[in-house]
Parts: sequence; structure tokens; C-alpha cells
Amino acid sequence: MYKEDFDRNGYQEKGSDDIYSKPVRAGKRTYFFDVKTTKGNKDYYLTITESKRRQEQDGSFSFDKHKIFLYKEDFEKFQEGLYDAISFMKEN
Repeated sequence: MYKEDFDRNGYQEKGSDDIYSKPVRAGKRTYFFDVKTTKGNKDYYLTITESKRRQEQDGSFSFDKHKIFLYKEDFEKFQEGLYDAISFMKEN
């Protein structure tokens, strides 16, 4: 689904419902912030994907992925909650 090493000026255009993608590498994890369009291209939503590479017993690699879908009407509350949680962690 994703090339773990792509980065072309911070974005990549993909299929018709994928508008923008920003990968962020953080240690063993990569986070993808993807802007997509709803069916009929009427609105945008954001997916946040955490991808972590793991080694299988046979020596091959696979990726564990976890995804959050965030819609425009929830941006403000999500941002407030994220800010509050990060502020708490920084202060303690």
C-alpha cells in the first residue's frame, strides 16, 4: 500500500480519492497523514496510519498498521484533545 521510503516534497498524489500524503518517520514507526475525498469528491477527510515493521519467524518482514479516520466536523475537538494530552505529557 505504501512505499516506506517515499518522500517527494512532502506529498504524493495517488489514486482519485487520495489528495495528499505526508509520511513522518519516528524511530521504528512511520506515520502517514493522508487527505482523501469522500465518494463523489464532495468533502475531505483525514486518515492517520501508524505503520511498524516487524520481523517474522522465517526472517521476512511485514508491517503492522493501525488507522484512524478523522472527518472535518471532528477536527477541532480532536485537535483540542490531542493538544491537551501532549501538554499534559510535556508538563509531567
